[in-house]
Amino acid sequence: MSVEATARITAVPDGRGSTALPVLESDGPLAVRRTRALEAAFARVTVVGAMSAPLGGDRLTIEARADAGARLLVDSAAATVALPGPGPDAGPASYDMRLSVGEGAVLRWLPEQLVSAHGSELAMTTHVELAAGASLVLREEQILGRYGENTGSLSTRLTVHLAGRPLLDQQLAYGPAAPGGWDGTAVLGGHRAVGQLLLVDPAFQDRPPGPRPLGPSAVLTPLAGPAVLMTALAADARLLRGVLDEALHELSHGA
Repeated sequence: MSVEATARITAVPDGRGSTALPVLESDGPLAVRRTRALEAAFARVTVVGAMSAPLGGDRLTIEARADAGARLLVDSAAATVALPGPGPDAGPASYDMRLSVGEGAVLRWLPEQLVSAHGSELAMTTHVELAAGASLVLREEQILGRYGENTGSLSTRLTVHLAGRPLLDQQLAYGPAAPGGWDGTAVLGGHRAVGQLLLVDPAFQDRPPGPRPLGPSAVLTPLAGPAVLMTALAADARLLRGVLDEALHELSHGA
C-alpha cells in the first residue's frame, strides 16, 4: 500500500539573536526533529526516516520555509533509500522538496545521500524560491545502486528562482528508464556517485568565483546571479562527499 506524507518546517527570528521553529510537523515515514545546532543563530532540524521509504507508489513532500532574517539548517539522520514497490503495479514514487528563503535569511539544506536501489523508480524534485538578499547552501547526492547492484530508475529536477527570476533549472535521469547514453563516457563514465552543491550568496555579487575544474571529475560554474554551482562525479559516496565538502569549505562566505 502506498503512502502519502508531508513534513513542514517554518523558521523565524526569535528576537534574541537566534531562530525559532513555530511549525515542525511530520507524518508517515517522515519525522522532523529539532536537534542541537553548533551556531547560536541557527535552528537545526534533522529528518529521521520512521520507516522504509520511498517505496514504489509513495508520495513524500518536505516543505521548509526560512522567513526573513531566520537561519535554518536542515539535515538528515541517514541516507534515503529508494526501494521497489510492494507489487508490480505500485508505480513510481515521488519525493518533492519545496523550499522558501526570505530576505536576509539563510537556508543550509544538507541531507544525506539518496540511494537508488535496483528495481526502484523515483522522481525527485526540488523547488526553491529565494527572496532578494537570501542565502542558500544546497547539497544533493545520488548513489546509483547499493553495493554490488545496478541502479534503479531515478529522475531529478532542481528549479531555483531568485527574486522571482529563474536562476537554475536542471533535470537529470539515470537507470533503465533514462534515455540511452546516460552511463556513457560523455556523461557518467562508469561513476556511480553524482552530486552537486549550489551556493547563493549576496557576497558573490561583487566577488564571483570564476569557472574552473575541481579535481579530475568536478567543475565549478558561476550562474547568472550571486550564485555558483559545483557538480561532481565519484566512484562511491565517501569520495563524493569529500569533494563536495572541500568545495563548500573553499567557497563558503558565511552563508
